[in-house]
Amino acid sequence: MPASVLGLGQHRIILERRNIMTDPYVTITKDPSGLATIEFFHPKHNSLPSDILAKLAKTITEAGEDDEVKVIVLRSGGERTFCAGASFDELISIEDFPTGKEFFMGFARVINACRKCPKIIIGRVQGKAVGGGVGVASAVDYCMATKFSSVKLSELNIGIGPFVVGPAVERKVGVSAMSQMTINADQFYDVEWAQSKGLYADVYESAEELDEAVANLADYLLSKNPEAQRELKKVFWRGCDDWDALLESRAELSGKMVLSDYTKEILAKYA
Repeated sequence: MPASVLGLGQHRIILERRNIMTDPYVTITKDPSGLATIEFFHPKHNSLPSDILAKLAKTITEAGEDDEVKVIVLRSGGERTFCAGASFDELISIEDFPTGKEFFMGFARVINACRKCPKIIIGRVQGKAVGGGVGVASAVDYCMATKFSSVKLSELNIGIGPFVVGPAVERKVGVSAMSQMTINADQFYDVEWAQSKGLYADVYESAEELDEAVANLADYLLSKNPEAQRELKKVFWRGCDDWDALLESRAELSGKMVLSDYTKEILAKYA
């Protein structure tokens, strides 16, 4: 049995135990082959509050700095939702600009952690991705999904926009497709659409088939020159060196807009 398959199997056992408790978490599981599997979970459809965002960015960064890690798989817990994006509970609680900016900086840090990580990151998307979840899926280097993995950029529905995740989404699917999702913020775009635009490289019928394919790709990469992969990662992200400043400016914009009367009124309906 390939080492990466064993690692994924062990990870499922951890997942099952944690799901009984339904506590939010970010975990990293390593195996001797050099595969690191990073998983995040939140009982509210894998939404992303500040603490989970901070832990996720930190874990990705540390895995990138770990000489024993050669390849990274990024995944979420649960079944049909990869990530519901920003935590509505936290959005509702934002009352000032510094708090708003810092919340959106959480997404900026995750995206930049993926960008700066010198290891290839494989995304494992088992279900729907919304808002910031589309940003996370766009920030990995090779994304694989199930047929249930439709996507939606819903930010305009609450009076803001996908400002922070926009550069990552645009880089992956192009301006036209990103604009389409942003403007028609009520619509889920199916997995075939997402694959045709380049967000997903491969699509599978079930989570089991997806896991096998992720393991196979991880094994393939683990057998190849890590130095070549580090250099390829630089090529893939060429032209994005200004993203520290760019995404911070986008977080500032989002931090201002989330305080608008329009957005506050919309968010109050979810309180």
